Amino acid sequence: MTQTRPKDKGRKPAMRIPVATVALWVICAAWTVLVIVPLLILFVYSFFSTEYFQTIYEPSLETWKGLFASGRWEVTLRTLRIALTVTLIELAIGFPFALWLAKGARSQMARAVFLALLTIPFFLDLSSRTIVWRAILGQNGLINSVLMSTGITDAPLDWLLYSEFSVHFGMIPALFPPMVLPIYMAIILIDDTLIEASNDLGATPAQTLWKVIVPLSLPGVMAGFVFTLGPALAAWVEPGMLGGGFVNLLSSSIESAYTALRYPVVAALSAFVIGLLLLILALMALILRHLGGARLALRR
Repeated sequence: MTQTRPKDKGRKPAMRIPVATVALWVICAAWTVLVIVPLLILFVYSFFSTEYFQTIYEPSLETWKGLFASGRWEVTLRTLRIALTVTLIELAIGFPFALWLAKGARSQMARAVFLALLTIPFFLDLSSRTIVWRAILGQNGLINSVLMSTGITDAPLDWLLYSEFSVHFGMIPALFPPMVLPIYMAIILIDDTLIEASNDLGATPAQTLWKVIVPLSLPGVMAGFVFTLGPALAAWVEPGMLGGGFVNLLSSSIESAYTALRYPVVAALSAFVIGLLLLILALMALILRHLGGARLALRR
């Protein structure tokens, strides 16, 4: 005969914390320590000042006043314009490519090859990848040599290098994978039956794209926009190597301030770039919310 243990009277059931909850708290704590706290320290450091190559640890607005009074608005507007232009170009060419890669490429081998090609730039130094364009875009480079040998131009095109065009040209290949990969991950998760149902209901390919694929891929588009715009705002390799000192961006100002040991100015400029990024993200969130509300109104 089996004996049953008498129930312990008065004992409360042990509280079990789910593993997912513990993991979430650990991730949030690590994120706070490694990301949020350094950003707060950076922001606080921007309220100090520098005198005779020494940091004065007394809170003041002198660094921020000098930042806005030093004529950096033109540099800020140029940086914002170039970053947004590069991001929009990446989105225009990256979304169709991600759509084809996720839904159009029927061969698994072709998809694997293209994904591998997209990840190769992450294993190469950005300076090594950028300096190659100087030999291609220069006055004696490949493009000018071909144009002059074929008689298309009589003289080399000097605007191909050391100009805003060359900076754009160098940033687009470097920032193409961060735009494509999040969009690809969002589109590949879309169930094919939804697309087939849209086609069966008589929707045109354009209607299926706009009403099914685009709304479901917006999280990937948002992530790609962030992953592209952030590095574009902080880019310094392409302006330095392909701009030749003629295209000054905020990164150049940060580098010059760092060289001069003006660390509060570096902190203020970095905080300013982060603020610009947050402002653009807030505007994007408002636009996406407006588009979502408009679509719901049309459906009703």
